[in-house]
Amino acid sequence: MSNDVQQKKAVLITGCSSGIGLCAAQQLQQCGYRVFATARKSEDVEKLAALGLESLSLDLDDSASINTAVDEILTRTDGQLFGLFNNAAFGQPGAVEDLRRDVMRRQFETNVFGTLELTNRIIPVMRRQGFGRIVQNSSVLGLVAMPYRGAYNASKFALEGLTDTLRLELMGTGIHVSLIEPGPIQSRFRANAFALYQQNIDRDHSVHRERYLGMENRLTKPGPTAPFTLQPEAVVAKLRHALASPRPRVRYYVTVPTRFFAILRMLLPYCALDWVLSRAAGHENRRP
Repeated sequence: MSNDVQQKKAVLITGCSSGIGLCAAQQLQQCGYRVFATARKSEDVEKLAALGLESLSLDLDDSASINTAVDEILTRTDGQLFGLFNNAAFGQPGAVEDLRRDVMRRQFETNVFGTLELTNRIIPVMRRQGFGRIVQNSSVLGLVAMPYRGAYNASKFALEGLTDTLRLELMGTGIHVSLIEPGPIQSRFRANAFALYQQNIDRDHSVHRERYLGMENRLTKPGPTAPFTLQPEAVVAKLRHALASPRPRVRYYVTVPTRFFAILRMLLPYCALDWVLSRAAGHENRRP
C-alpha cells in the first residue's frame, strides 16, 4: 500500500447502497478522503467496489458484523480513522397504536443501538490519536414529530439526545461531533418505508385506515412529494464542512423545511406547533 493512500484522511460511512450514503462516498473520495463505504447486502458491497470504492459489509443489527468491519478498516489504516459518518437508517411508517413491540425494536436496532455500538467502537481510536470527526445523519423529525412516523420520530429524537450528550462528554478531546438535519431529500427512503409499511401495518383493521390510504399515495408517488426537496449533494456539502472546518457546527440544517420547523419549535407554543405540524401532515398525506 502506498504512503499516499495511508496518509489520506480515512472516513467510514454507513448505508452507502444508495442515496445520501452513496453520494457521500463518491464525493468524499473525489475530494481526496480515503473512504470506506459500507452496506448491509453483499450485492451492494460488490456494486460499491465496482465503482472504485473500498467497500465492506456492515450490518448495524449485527454486533459481529460491526466488529469485523471496524477491525478490517483499522488493519488497513494502521489503527487510525479520521471520520465516521453514521448515515444508515430506515423509516417504519405507522400510527403509534399500530406499532408492535418487535417492529419498534427493529427500528431502534438500526437507527439507535447499532449506530451507538459502532460509534463506541470508534471513539477509543479517536481518543488515542487525539482527533476525529463524528457526524450523525439525523432528520427534521429529530427536531419535531409528525403523525404516522412515530417509530422513526422516536429513533431520531433518541439519536439527537445521545449525540448532544456525547458532544458534551468529548469536549476537550479533539473529537468533534455534529448532527446533520436533512429534511426532504430525493432518495429511496420512501420506497423502502412503503415496503416496511406493507409488511408490518394491518391497514384494513386499523382505525387509521383512511389516513393510511393518503399516506400510501405519498409513499408510492413518483418523484418528490414534499416542497423544497433537494438532491443528496446538499447533505454532502454539509458533511464536507463538518469534516474539514476547524470549528464544525453542532447542527447543520439542510433544507428549507428543516430550517422552518427548527425556528417554529423555538418560537411557537406547543399547541400552535401541533396545529402547524398537523396541517402539514394532512396536506402531505391527502388522498388523490
